[in-house]
Amino acid sequence: MSARRGITILGSTGSIGCNTVELVEARPDLYRVEALVANSRVDILVDQAKRLKARLAVVADEAAYPALKEALAGSGIEAAAGAKAVVAAAEIPDADWVMAAIVGAAGLAPTLAAVRRGAVVGLANKECLVCAGQLMMAEVQKHKATLLPVDSEHSAIFQVFDFDQLDKIEKIILTASGGPFRSKSRDFMADVTPEQAVAHPNWSMGAKISVDSASMFNKGLELIEAHHLFDMPEDRIDIVVHPQSVIHSLVAYVDGSVLAQLGAPDMRTPIAYALGWPKRIEAPVAKLDLAAIATLTFEQPDPLRFPSLRLARSALRAGGSAAAVMNAANEIAVAAFLDRRIGFLDIAQVVERTIEGVEHCELGSIDDVLAQDHKARQFASTVVGHVS
Repeated sequence: MSARRGITILGSTGSIGCNTVELVEARPDLYRVEALVANSRVDILVDQAKRLKARLAVVADEAAYPALKEALAGSGIEAAAGAKAVVAAAEIPDADWVMAAIVGAAGLAPTLAAVRRGAVVGLANKECLVCAGQLMMAEVQKHKATLLPVDSEHSAIFQVFDFDQLDKIEKIILTASGGPFRSKSRDFMADVTPEQAVAHPNWSMGAKISVDSASMFNKGLELIEAHHLFDMPEDRIDIVVHPQSVIHSLVAYVDGSVLAQLGAPDMRTPIAYALGWPKRIEAPVAKLDLAAIATLTFEQPDPLRFPSLRLARSALRAGGSAAAVMNAANEIAVAAFLDRRIGFLDIAQVVERTIEGVEHCELGSIDDVLAQDHKARQFASTVVGHVS
């Protein structure tokens, strides 16, 4: 890269955002920061904005605006707040690269805004493709935007996926760590605490995604995401449990070749790949030592202990709003579990009841997606009340 790349980080105070900030800060010769966006964590956002010399800092929570404005007074960094300001940050034309790391349905509108101006988008928001995959990919093609997957699994596939020979790809294989309950019985899982569920054996992640990993709902969401990213039918996407989290995913070809991307379980690797694309940049991650690891193992996921995979495949086959409903219900159920209002195994029960109880429809716009998301959240909240 001969000139510094202008970037915007949506969700800069979350786990992915903080890792992105770390990598950007290490290479001021490569990047200039146009905007940083957070929900409400003003203290972290202000610190990041000053360190990176960002032009704009935005909080989605308007109540946090006075604190943000006061903290940035005299710094030369512009402050803004509210949903419209978040979208406006994604639309800044001088940022040709955007990290889309706002969690949940709140990330849909700003990510779409970046896509519609043809930006290169590092996609860390699963919901964009889980809830609105067809709509989002149609906009990507229409506006000639570039989606660079940041999930470790999808980044791995992207790196070994031959887009020029789609007819020669037999299937893609998503790997899953199995989470903290991989070898535990359903009886054990019925009584686990939030603290046990977020204690991932390999990855350092936020509470919600850690619970999703423990239930394997994250792998169900990733299956749907992979379907849209790589235009791969559901029955040609396999999932295999790989406890070491060294092989991040694989692509199988018709000649018998299976190509894999390997690396230490560190999100800074796929983030760095997206930041540097189409070139590569250095990242401060542990180097892979296969001799030290010695053994890589694989096993099939247990559909009885992890019904989330069945629910995700069913939602993908159903099409329309089914996946959006599933995603919303899962967010409500995980929040209830973290608040100790339902048990761990109740998460899948809440999701399944919501999928069955909310009438599905075709999605013609983002407004349709958000409407179904709202209906599903209301229904799931009612189900949680009956379970708890």
